[in-house]
Amino acid sequence: MSVIVVFLRPLGLRLDTIESIWRVIISTFTYVQAPFAVHADVSVGESAMRDSARFHFGFVVPYVSHFSAQAAVEAVAKSKGDLALVSAIASRTPWWNALEASGAPKIIARLPFLERADHPAALPVFVISRVADDAMVTEVQTWSVRVSGWNADVARALAPLAEIVAVPDTAFDGAALLVSVTGHDFEAIKLALIKAGASVRSSALVGSHATRYTVPSNGSART
Repeated sequence: MSVIVVFLRPLGLRLDTIESIWRVIISTFTYVQAPFAVHADVSVGESAMRDSARFHFGFVVPYVSHFSAQAAVEAVAKSKGDLALVSAIASRTPWWNALEASGAPKIIARLPFLERADHPAALPVFVISRVADDAMVTEVQTWSVRVSGWNADVARALAPLAEIVAVPDTAFDGAALLVSVTGHDFEAIKLALIKAGASVRSSALVGSHATRYTVPSNGSART
């Protein structure tokens, strides 16, 4: 993307215009070489999810809406190279449990990659697909974790350490967590859970992605 910014920025184009052009070029050429579809969970909002899909993948790639994250993930699991977009900040069900098995699709990206206040496709989403292990970017790891003893105090103890999506699990005081942690410091998350009074029943790596960039008002990106 840096090459496109160098060539297009002098034309006075907005950063989001440059980003969208770059993403549409990549997505369209990928689709021509190996057709794929984008399956989107619209339970978080049809218009916001469609804006995210079109901004990041353009209008050539087929867009398929689903009314739950589970349905979108299942569609990808049955495909050869499709993608799913699901909310990265909230969920009604632990859809990420379906990513735990060997050979299952994994989380491969977190969008938008460039965070800024006026982003035209600002909905936080995970991208899920099948990808070779050696092609995964592992700056941020995503873990499926089942815990007992989950409560507000435990949630507050983990908040400074990782981004977490939590939904009630089958146990009375249990929860299913999707934990995004920078680097490979998941052991620190488990220790923090135990120290806060929770117990870890199971954990599985369900994906990873690159560190996002934040663009301040002056337009220069930072991690």
